[in-house]
Amino acid sequence: MSWREEKKRDLKRELLQRLQHQLKSSTRDIGQSQLAKALHISPTLWYHEPRQEKKDEMLRTQIEVVLANNPAYGHKRIALALRQGKRTIRRVMKKYNLHPYKRKARWTKRRDLRRPVAPYQNQIKGICPIKANVIYVCDFTYIPYRGRYVYLATFMDLFTREIVGWHISTRHTKDLVIAAFWEAVMNTGHVPKIVHSDQGSEYTSQEYTNTIESMGITVSMSKKASPWENAYQESYYNNFKTDLGLEFDRFKDLGELVEAIHHTIDYYNHSRIHTTLKMSPAQFKLLYANRVLDKFVNKTGT
Repeated sequence: MSWREEKKRDLKRELLQRLQHQLKSSTRDIGQSQLAKALHISPTLWYHEPRQEKKDEMLRTQIEVVLANNPAYGHKRIALALRQGKRTIRRVMKKYNLHPYKRKARWTKRRDLRRPVAPYQNQIKGICPIKANVIYVCDFTYIPYRGRYVYLATFMDLFTREIVGWHISTRHTKDLVIAAFWEAVMNTGHVPKIVHSDQGSEYTSQEYTNTIESMGITVSMSKKASPWENAYQESYYNNFKTDLGLEFDRFKDLGELVEAIHHTIDYYNHSRIHTTLKMSPAQFKLLYANRVLDKFVNKTGT
């Protein structure tokens, strides 16, 4: 029985109780079964105990547990984690005023508008890779810590949505993004065909573009002031700081903050449910690898 049917039944039961009370107060003693028969309804309404409230309470507890471990999860990810319908989760969250932690707006890097447009086009528009290590997208963000900034540059595999390379520094220069690129190459053991970024000065620098192109990789860039053309990394950073915890000054020293950043990236790669993939990037990567292996075995018969 749906919650709407449960609610309708509870309302009927309440109306019947009021009617019987009014009849008794008017000195007319009519039994429950007689009253139900006269109104052409089931006598079981008198003995029915609402179950929807208990179900909602149980689901509320489960949602709170998920939110405690995944503070940035909205109703869609919670539904996937609990294997429940999105509408059911949204209804219960609204009923008990449950919300994910508020997300702070992502910092936008200041760009010199007079700087000439980079001679690179968006090469990934309309492209959907069918395997890993074909297209990497990259960007960086900042983390305010005790009066200064710590910068994180990341490279994401567009197929698996996994963060394959990253680097942390107290300066946002070309060296930051180049180091993150080499980390991606070393971690995956592959060189992508295309690397996409925005037109930040770190990515338009001669040293960075020469490094990428010298390896036979196509450089792709979004149009200036068009963050939606690098939406994959934008989306990642939207939740990163919430997952890390918004009180950055709670860390005792820079080393503890760096360790927490590594843990947060590992959590994203291996545990956090990605709404597009319906699972974590690592789980999706493993699932894809198993499918490829199964096809190979079936084809070769070995």
